[in-house]
Amino acid sequence: MEIERVNANTLKFFITYRDIENRGFDREEIWYDRERGEELFWEMMDEAHQREQFSLEGPLWIQVQALEKGLEIIVTRAQMSNDGSKLELPISEEKQLDLPLDENMDKILDDKFALQNNLDPEDEPEPLEGEELSFMIAFRDFEDVISLSHGFDPVGVENGLYHYEDRYYLHVVFDDTLIEEDQDNRLSQLLEYGYETELTIHRIQEYGKEILSEEALEQLRGHFPLL
Repeated sequence: MEIERVNANTLKFFITYRDIENRGFDREEIWYDRERGEELFWEMMDEAHQREQFSLEGPLWIQVQALEKGLEIIVTRAQMSNDGSKLELPISEEKQLDLPLDENMDKILDDKFALQNNLDPEDEPEPLEGEELSFMIAFRDFEDVISLSHGFDPVGVENGLYHYEDRYYLHVVFDDTLIEEDQDNRLSQLLEYGYETELTIHRIQEYGKEILSEEALEQLRGHFPLL
């Protein structure tokens, strides 16, 4: 996959269909299976974050063009206007697109995928009340995981450790008995040492290496004392 840094807020990707298939995706399913399409996109964004230090925070504007040999994807990170009322998307040096701050970018993407599947966006299933909250946290260095293990309270948090493509990944699942404040505090603590990734646990388990499938932080704390 080729990644070109156009400017501080814009990246251009080119990925061949062969590369897509080598990553375990079908070139057709990424158009019709929303979950698989998103999985491929966020895998590409993770690579961009690692190679180009491109921040994944904030709304992203995505343009996709299907070419003969692959896909060209342009990703632009929206910026807040000076008065804080709009999200600004720099289309070119001469032209700029402003979006109201309350524009729901997720709904735009949801509607796009729903139309591709000939579905009514309103028919999308709502999240179940009390559904467990899970995250995949990536770490550049094993020492960061060890440091986290000594300061993290794992009560009410299932966690497993994996290795995939030179990164360590901690899959955490918050018990639905944890109050929202506790969930926020624990997530903030996790993000002090790693960063959130959209890679799914299914992909990590299929293509990565399992290190500790459960109680990973508890086991690391016992085996690796802080120096």
